[in-house]
Amino acid sequence: MAADSRIEAITRRIAERSAPTREAYLERIEAKGAEGPKRSRLNCGNLAHGFAACGPSDKARLAGDVTPNLGIITAYNDMLSAHQPYERYPELIRQAAREVGATAQVASGVPAMCDGVTQGQGGMELSLFSRDVIAMAAAVGLSHDMYDAAVYLGICDKIVPGLAIAALTFGHLPAIFVPAGPMTSGLPNDEKARIRQLYAEGKVGREALLEAESKSYHGPGTCTFYGTANSNQMLMEIMGLHMPGASFVNPNTPLRDALTREATKRALSITALGNEFTPIGHVVDEKAVVNGVVGLHATGGSTNHVMHLVAIAAAAGIKLTWADISDLSDVTPLLARVYPNGLADVNHFEAAGGMGFLIRELLSAGLLHEDVRTAFGHGLSAYTVEAKLSPDGHGVVRSPAPAVSGDEKVLTTADKPFSANGGLKMLKGNMGKAVIKVSAVKPERRIVEAPARVFEDQDDLQSAFKAGELTGDFVAVVRFQGPRSNGMPELHKLTPTLGVLLDRGQKVALVTDGRMSGASGKVPAAIHVTPEAKEGGAIGRIRDGDMIRLDGESGELSILVSEEELMARPVAQADLSRNEHGLGRELFAVFRNAVGPADLGASVF
Repeated sequence: MAADSRIEAITRRIAERSAPTREAYLERIEAKGAEGPKRSRLNCGNLAHGFAACGPSDKARLAGDVTPNLGIITAYNDMLSAHQPYERYPELIRQAAREVGATAQVASGVPAMCDGVTQGQGGMELSLFSRDVIAMAAAVGLSHDMYDAAVYLGICDKIVPGLAIAALTFGHLPAIFVPAGPMTSGLPNDEKARIRQLYAEGKVGREALLEAESKSYHGPGTCTFYGTANSNQMLMEIMGLHMPGASFVNPNTPLRDALTREATKRALSITALGNEFTPIGHVVDEKAVVNGVVGLHATGGSTNHVMHLVAIAAAAGIKLTWADISDLSDVTPLLARVYPNGLADVNHFEAAGGMGFLIRELLSAGLLHEDVRTAFGHGLSAYTVEAKLSPDGHGVVRSPAPAVSGDEKVLTTADKPFSANGGLKMLKGNMGKAVIKVSAVKPERRIVEAPARVFEDQDDLQSAFKAGELTGDFVAVVRFQGPRSNGMPELHKLTPTLGVLLDRGQKVALVTDGRMSGASGKVPAAIHVTPEAKEGGAIGRIRDGDMIRLDGESGELSILVSEEELMARPVAQADLSRNEHGLGRELFAVFRNAVGPADLGASVF
């Protein structure tokens, strides 16, 4: 099943660009993999430390090198609703390993912060950097070199990308990502958004807002809107790193536990000790990366992944660019409408046919590479299924994905897409580069040419709104929000405010070197502007009243002043001292100083 020629051409150019770094990466992981299990060569004191806390049967197995040992990297904490179900996973995994005569150990825990809790707060300035901290923390655990494979327990925004970077750094090991699933549906997302706007306008109080939020985020599991967390799960499945059909099964259900046991046994079956050795460094190749990008576009996924996928690919020696991502968007139809791109949530998406339906439709249209290795086996066709509980209530059985969508307003076919393209585009102009997600923006709002209103903090914009100063058409420029300035926080606090102005009939857009992620919604937003203001980017030369053109159709982002005038202006300076201390920010100064630009993944590596 050959991919569309346009998909093939983009994949080929990525492979050609990446050839030197990819070849060096594969040589490194193959040399490491050839060494075999390290346990047999550890000094006795080293090995004794490694299994001191194990029971007698596990010690006996670990003393040799003929039975596999599975490393568990867990992002469990019980403050994140998405990660709370992981509390019981280690014992579930250990028991499943023992059933096949193997062992499993928690190799390390990694930090996991909730962007929902830190949204608009100082802690959000650590969020993006937490991705690279997670990668390093996972590496510390795996550095004990006691493991033949690893399973990764993570869901949310920076956590899965960080775990993926770590897994690929240890690319000689097989790896499977094990989700926990979304919470059951609560207050509809459009109603939650309505209450937020009413609160922003002062028409309802905090009590009504808290009640709405609590009905929306109400139990264990991932938040049900299609932001970065659920985009992560889609990516892990379409890139072949989940068990088929695993992404969107609710927590604490018999099927969820059965999928976790299956993932454990599968990881143990694909080690170098068996006949199906499948290291993750070979699973995540150029074709798998392209499949991930196509999945992102076909579902209207999070803009955060224009950074995360670049960083993940780089960890595998692959050079992915924003131009690649934008070009893939142009040829990928939008097949899913999940909030903020529609009214449904991910439970409705799953009920309509879920990942199995989506992958089958994309494969049938030639928009995915079928000939890939996956953690489940060869070929992506194995993922065109839905998972069900076996009759004995302990295992997993699979059947073909539904032939017809259960709800054509949520999930459609490739020949009847919601949109001809994925709606994620790279913008270019004299301001530099940026990205925009237009899949949730009405066509008549995708082109804005209006005077700039410049802010250097999102709170300043909020104050101007409350003072009634944001009248007429304008482009809000919120700068000094890039990774080197303050860690590149998400600016979700701006969405309700700007949404109110849109509803009043004003033409409004946002331009920022910060982030908005998968919940940017109906406001046209040019985000991740690079070079950022702190690095002397042109966004730092904008003045109030400058005409800004944001064209989400053609891909233009320009300051409509002459090049001579623009370059003659000094770059603005901002007092960022308050962003350097408190809530741990002082510990991250080295990250702010070392981080690379957004279009290269905003990484410290």
